[in-house]
Amino acid sequence: MTTPFPDVTVTVIVHNDAERLPRAIASVRAQTHRDIEIVISDDHSTDATPQVAAELAAQDDRIRVLRLERNSGGCGAPRNRALQTARAPYLMFLDSDDELPPRACELLLAAHAESDVDFTMGAVERVRTDTGDVSAWMAHLFARRRTVRGIEDEPRLLFEPLSTNKMYRKEFLDRHALRFPEGVHYEDQLFSAQAYTLARAFTVITEPVYRWYIAPYAPSGAATISNRRHLISNVRDRVAIARLIDEFLAGHGVSDAVREEKDHKFLSHDLRLYAGDLPYREVAWVEEFAAEVLPYLAELSAAAFRRMRREERVVVGLLREGRYEEARLAARGLGRGVGPRETVTDGDGRTYWGSALPRTEAGRDDLDLTELDLAGCPFGSARFRHEITRVGRGEDGAVELGLRTYDPGRRLPLAPLPARLHVSPAGRRLTVPLRMDPAGRGVFEGTVRLDVAAASLPAHGFRGVRHPVLEVTDGRTGNTGVLLAPLHFPPFEVAGPGRHRVTVEPEGRDAGRLQLRWQPGGVVGRLLGPVVQKGPMRRAAKALVRR
Repeated sequence: MTTPFPDVTVTVIVHNDAERLPRAIASVRAQTHRDIEIVISDDHSTDATPQVAAELAAQDDRIRVLRLERNSGGCGAPRNRALQTARAPYLMFLDSDDELPPRACELLLAAHAESDVDFTMGAVERVRTDTGDVSAWMAHLFARRRTVRGIEDEPRLLFEPLSTNKMYRKEFLDRHALRFPEGVHYEDQLFSAQAYTLARAFTVITEPVYRWYIAPYAPSGAATISNRRHLISNVRDRVAIARLIDEFLAGHGVSDAVREEKDHKFLSHDLRLYAGDLPYREVAWVEEFAAEVLPYLAELSAAAFRRMRREERVVVGLLREGRYEEARLAARGLGRGVGPRETVTDGDGRTYWGSALPRTEAGRDDLDLTELDLAGCPFGSARFRHEITRVGRGEDGAVELGLRTYDPGRRLPLAPLPARLHVSPAGRRLTVPLRMDPAGRGVFEGTVRLDVAAASLPAHGFRGVRHPVLEVTDGRTGNTGVLLAPLHFPPFEVAGPGRHRVTVEPEGRDAGRLQLRWQPGGVVGRLLGPVVQKGPMRRAAKALVRR
């Protein structure tokens, strides 16, 4: 039977997620700390969720079900509704598509018992739904156990905005009337910033207390907010929440160091997410996006801008200059070491991205590439740009590519350039040599025939995706870079080794590389391949291959 005053209330919010709700609830029922209440807060679902929730409540008297009278469209309202009815002195939150590891409540409650803190927080496991791979979210923030005496002591924790990996003292939330904002997305970011700022102290533990499922290839209509960045309303919500955080921090007199860290987080994380999507947006969308974000960027600290990576500042500078098509082009190089197609130098010898000098002082600051030393840096780290100009299937079933390499630093001699194309399915490299010929100042072109049937694979085959890379050399040192494919071309299939089928397609996200999707055929490949290449079994197989 349920106790009148449980130790912990775990709120599970749900909307039209009847399929995954039982998994989330099972993870709470399986907690090693048993004295809990479970509140299912249904944001007025229209699928089978109400019936599923009722069935779950009938199985365990620790479960209560709340249902909002109308859909709120966000996470704030269902969480706040549950907060009003929570009977335990400690609170946790869980989304219906995620899970709690078995000891989550036990570990966080024990951390409360050790110190007088307002909340405790633990590490997060990110699980890819397509591969089963597990990675740590913001691992560096959870590398050591500690008690933090307020956000001033560790401003970098503002980079960790989740509310779901924390256990809050209810008295702390009630004393500060701390609730989630409603009617706007990214409510976690404001709620967490407020909790960090208001808390006298909080404890960070190293153990995982939340299991966050990530669907990287989910359709844009999926329920998760992160899959809706294509909506301008999503951009608007992100900026609105950032402004609310700024107002809150200013009203509570935090130091410049805290505010700079918050600005840095917006630039290097929030803005970076949208910038990476720009190649896949129409120019009109990019213009509308710029109109939403640029006024806010003008309010952020110069110190935060100085901490940005240069390729990220280039995208901002092109948006500021109204060069939207070039911004889409520059965004394809984010995080990939990709250079521009060309540069321009002013009378002072400073080098800028693109073929035209910036018009504004801010643009000059953003687009200045002089520090990268495109012409003099070590050859292995030189920034070339490799683009696929033509992709097709040859008569013999090989993949035929037309390639163009841009050399903005003029590092390569004006002569035929030896190069090699590499692709490594199952960790086994297939290399094809080719020649790139000069096609203008700092431009080289060539063709290559990639016969994927020549790849050597293990007995169980290979299932997954690989992205070919191009290596050029100065005669002594190699430089390997990504191959940027046309963003849109009809996928086609070629025969791989054995009974493998290989689909040639655009990546469809990130930089937009050429993507080869491998699928094994035959009895062994169909049965053994998916097992060996999923999560722990794949890591064990890799270790065995290395031995």
